[in-house]
Amino acid sequence: MSDRKKVLITGCSRGIGFEIARLFLKEKWHVTGTAKKSEFPGALKQSEFFEGIHVDLEDISSLKKTLHTVITQKKPDVLVNNAGIFTDADFESDDESWLDVWDKTMTVNLKSAALLSKWFLQSRLDLNSDGIIINIASRASYRGDTQEYAAYAASKAGMVALTKSMARDFSKRGIVAYSIAPGFIETDMARHAVETHGKDYITRDSVFDEITQPVEVAELVMFLASGKVPHASGQTFHINGGSYML
Repeated sequence: MSDRKKVLITGCSRGIGFEIARLFLKEKWHVTGTAKKSEFPGALKQSEFFEGIHVDLEDISSLKKTLHTVITQKKPDVLVNNAGIFTDADFESDDESWLDVWDKTMTVNLKSAALLSKWFLQSRLDLNSDGIIINIASRASYRGDTQEYAAYAASKAGMVALTKSMARDFSKRGIVAYSIAPGFIETDMARHAVETHGKDYITRDSVFDEITQPVEVAELVMFLASGKVPHASGQTFHINGGSYML
């Protein structure tokens, strides 16, 4: 039987999630990753220790059919809630469309992560075994965002509160939880922003003249997944180029 540890990562077909998945594979973990529709990169698919699952995190019934099974049968040691959406909803828009964005954002970014965490916690408790939950939040959790992305900021702030709540009750039972709050990271979304606004606009609040690379977030996730800092449970780790300091 393989002694490789197992991790479930949501949203790993690109960006931060892809770098997280690639690093876990490099460190010899079994990786189960999700995407909504996009294909998984060859760097992941070529590994015999990677399994990709297409699932819409907005569809709770689909989650129950797919990822509940993954958690109860594969019994991952670590859960990384990374997937999220970033959709604008201007306060001047009509109520119906505005609330539609809020409902979808909350379901994908927060409700699905909470449900996966619930299943993960129960699985580890049933095994009487330690476990680690790592939630990818955002600097917007703390400093907010522009008004049209208030739903995103609120969902990520909720993720931080979820992390703290789980840590308070379950750390003494061996299941720890952490949040990571990235700032602007060089992903597809960032590249679009650079093309629209220019690099200087994106880095104007940073203490660096460059955009943070997703591999830095992956390295932080990997460190937390190592289990070396259990007494940091409930804490948020900020990685935002110094654009927002606590």
